[in-house]
Amino acid sequence: MNIALVTYQDKGVYHAINVQNEDDKLIDFLKSKGLNITKEIWNDEQVNWESYDLAILKSPWDYFNLIEDFYTWLAKIESKKVKLLNPIDIVKWNADKHYLHEIEKAGLKVTPSIFLTKGDKVNLKEYFATFQAEKIIVKPAVSGGSKNTFKVTAANVDENNEKLSHLIKIEDFIVQPFLTEIEENGEWSFIFFRGKFSHALLKKAAEGDFRVQATFGGTVHPQQPNPTLLNTAQEYINKFAENCLYARVDGAIVNHKFMLMELELIEPFLFLDVEEKALENYYEALKALI
Repeated sequence: MNIALVTYQDKGVYHAINVQNEDDKLIDFLKSKGLNITKEIWNDEQVNWESYDLAILKSPWDYFNLIEDFYTWLAKIESKKVKLLNPIDIVKWNADKHYLHEIEKAGLKVTPSIFLTKGDKVNLKEYFATFQAEKIIVKPAVSGGSKNTFKVTAANVDENNEKLSHLIKIEDFIVQPFLTEIEENGEWSFIFFRGKFSHALLKKAAEGDFRVQATFGGTVHPQQPNPTLLNTAQEYINKFAENCLYARVDGAIVNHKFMLMELELIEPFLFLDVEEKALENYYEALKALI
């Protein structure tokens, strides 16, 4: 079986000194297990996708900047009958954060969210009262890596309102209350392979920042979640990540309960160096799916 590990054209945008190249570490491990696997860039026109039986999305980290091209690529993969992990229908669903409404309708807790449609007139001041919050977060409905993400306060609301009034002409946005629990305690990530829990961690932002990504100075702290917390994270997987090779559940503890921020099913960093058995867990899940 020929397998493609799908990545992006690396221009250094999403890297940080303290982040290992997880893709290379994974591909070396899978090759050591006897798999015939090659790294390929998703939008490289020179790639002969028909030569692959299976494509694994790993780090197409620019897909949200090229979303229509990405959808076209998914259609190409489907037409060539290349099996994709995670499954194409789930990837399409997960690309747009409107999926949060569907999760909420299923009875699971998500961060309160209001979506702004492309072309809407915006007045960010009204959302402080709507969410009963002193700070709010604004980001595109299709986004990643903190792209065009703003923390809005009374002090900078006019500035961000003007900024958003231009950006909303291009795409939909989402408005959410800023969870102070992220600043105080960090953001949880639970990593699952084929629906089975592998490892968990807390991501903490650098002093004075709110973004937990390593690119912005965020740090990672391995955790052993208690059974109640782990069972809660598992519920999101059971309902919305069926047949997925990998999944990452991101959220925070708010009023002693877990609240989902994002369910990452396309290109999450998997923190494979946090858990000693993570690479083996990944391989066992992959082996079961192929």
